[in-house]
Amino acid sequence: MNPVISVSNLTRKFKDFEAVKDISFDVQPGELFAFLGPNGAGKSTTIAMLTTVLDRTSGEVTLNGYDPEKDPYQARRSFGIVFQDSSHDEDLTAWENMLYHAMLYGVPAAERTERITNALSYLDLSDRKDDLVKTFSGGMKRRLEIARALLHQPKILFLDEPTLGLDPQTRNYLWNYVTKLSQEQGMTVFFTTHYMDEAQKFADRIAVIDHGEIKAMGTLDELMTSTQTQTLEEAFLELTGRTLREEGAQEHSSMRRRGGR
Repeated sequence: MNPVISVSNLTRKFKDFEAVKDISFDVQPGELFAFLGPNGAGKSTTIAMLTTVLDRTSGEVTLNGYDPEKDPYQARRSFGIVFQDSSHDEDLTAWENMLYHAMLYGVPAAERTERITNALSYLDLSDRKDDLVKTFSGGMKRRLEIARALLHQPKILFLDEPTLGLDPQTRNYLWNYVTKLSQEQGMTVFFTTHYMDEAQKFADRIAVIDHGEIKAMGTLDELMTSTQTQTLEEAFLELTGRTLREEGAQEHSSMRRRGGR
């Protein structure tokens, strides 16, 4: 089976700073793959390169067989993405946001109404479809982000801190939905999270990145065995250290200022 995400010797430099250092990994179709690391470790920069937001300095990437730089249109059609921050137009309704996305991603006009209706229903948003997004709670906005990301039926779903700041009920609802969708449709899920319980419970494999380098990769059992620990959190701390990291989104904002398209 060919990997749906293939990364070989991927590197990204910002002038003299090397944010991502020669990393390589593959993700298989239908796999739930967790990409973990402290703040500023290189997670967001890596995702930006995979999702055509940022050019790579060197290395090779394929998504569903397409190079994101050489064939960005087909690569983008292959994935959906939910960013840390909401990217909705909050002065539009939920339906209008979904329709705009459908048009942008070339969903056939004859299928748009049915797809939007089904997506909003699956995420329990049907009764709010005509309401402005600015009236939504944080959990509703995140559910709408996921509904929109899935509208063009991608092979890969990127989730960058998808449950950050959400209550336990909403977190549980979203993960149950995403894992069910992956199982039923064979969709690959590539996600980052600071909630170790999410990665421990849902990931098939886990990669830990720090200072731009992948420190370890494998199943939960493999990571705990290699670090001689009993939980993912303990393994994570063994691999990345216990020193406090700067809070905030320095890496993310730097990536947007310097390399975002």
